[in-house]
Amino acid sequence: MRTPIGETPFRLAYGNEAVIPAEVGLASYRVANHDEEKNDEVMHLQLNMVDEVKAMAEQRLARYQNLMAKHYNSRVKHRDFQIGDLVLRKVTGANKDPTHGKLRSNWERPYKIVSWHRKGTYYLETLDRKKLQHPWNAEQLKIYYQ
Repeated sequence: MRTPIGETPFRLAYGNEAVIPAEVGLASYRVANHDEEKNDEVMHLQLNMVDEVKAMAEQRLARYQNLMAKHYNSRVKHRDFQIGDLVLRKVTGANKDPTHGKLRSNWERPYKIVSWHRKGTYYLETLDRKKLQHPWNAEQLKIYYQ
């Protein structure tokens, strides 16, 4: 199985591609040109090059991760709130009341932002000044317009 780095795990470990049992029975180039005497020399040369293969794989992996991060970040809506802003909180899973059915609002009452823990994570309190126990992610909040 090839990964985004372009190498198989076997090649990264042993410096050579594996010969599968099905390939031994077929007339492939590698099987037809196999020479026991040269095989040891070739294997030692390839083992010496494993470090270069791993370095190239690391470069490909870093490039792939940068492309994935760039694609993800291009689609993310960044929401920054200020302390004191009123926001609505998204109602999810266990917080939904099943008696209201599917027409229930997906956002619940306004909350006030009290503080932030790190970028994108906010502590909330109700308008009655009761603080919520844990912080909320900005993806689950949206600004409330009065």
